[in-house]
Amino acid sequence: MPETEKFNWKLSIRANVLVLRLVGLWPQEDEVYGPNLYTVYAIFSTVIVMGSHNVFQVISIFYAYDNLETLTQTIVITITDLLASVKMYLFMKKIKLLKELMITLNSDLFQPRNPEQVELVLPSLTFWKTTYSVFFAMASTSVLSWLVLPFVDQSFKQHKLPFVAWYPYDTQISPWYEITYFYQAVCVLYFGVTIVNMDMMIAALMMFVGTQCEILCHDLKTLQNCPYVEKGNKYSFSQKFVSCVKHHRQLIRFAQDSNIFFNMIVLGQFVTSTVAIAVSCSKLLWLIL
Repeated sequence: MPETEKFNWKLSIRANVLVLRLVGLWPQEDEVYGPNLYTVYAIFSTVIVMGSHNVFQVISIFYAYDNLETLTQTIVITITDLLASVKMYLFMKKIKLLKELMITLNSDLFQPRNPEQVELVLPSLTFWKTTYSVFFAMASTSVLSWLVLPFVDQSFKQHKLPFVAWYPYDTQISPWYEITYFYQAVCVLYFGVTIVNMDMMIAALMMFVGTQCEILCHDLKTLQNCPYVEKGNKYSFSQKFVSCVKHHRQLIRFAQDSNIFFNMIVLGQFVTSTVAIAVSCSKLLWLIL
């Protein structure tokens, strides 16, 4: 493909990147965290918004130990929020590796060679965009449902908050109830948006590996069509084969680095989900008995 028609892989995930930037997880362009205002904003988001919310919920567990229903609900939500904080920390810690992967992705070696290969990868990109939209919509619906529940069951009249948490003041009186309600809404929305977009970035990396495999397979299938012209240069069979070998080696490295980036994040998600399911099942068993 001519240089002017260079395929921009990051364009397909621009919505994901934009949201990550808004929540403090994506420094500008190919930069990483440094001594600048964006780093201050990222620290504020993680420590003040997420950190304080987690502390208040953890403390509330010790106040709800004698109420099994409240305790199990609090534990499940707290574990989920703590996981989000850990995932966010790991995401920020490995942001340099992620930015390097994005640079590699837009290198010449990973570019589609012709319009046919572009058409070959478009279904995967479209599927990821659809999955992102559906996942984002489902998560948003879930979060908003939690936030409006006190209004639906009229429990807001008793100054009930969407989530059980301990605070160093009386949340049963105004205006502390309204302030705390707003604070929880901001925190939970932030948690939801962050979790969705971190998970979808991991899915995007796996999707990119799949599309590169499709491009490589297409190159190998069309080896017999040499010589061919690419960017004004005539390639022989051996040159194209060497290019395929280099692409394969770079693709393996890209996949390995992607695994390094998200292996601990996925492990944390698996462990947390297992614990949440176990706690929920114990609550269900208690209700049945």
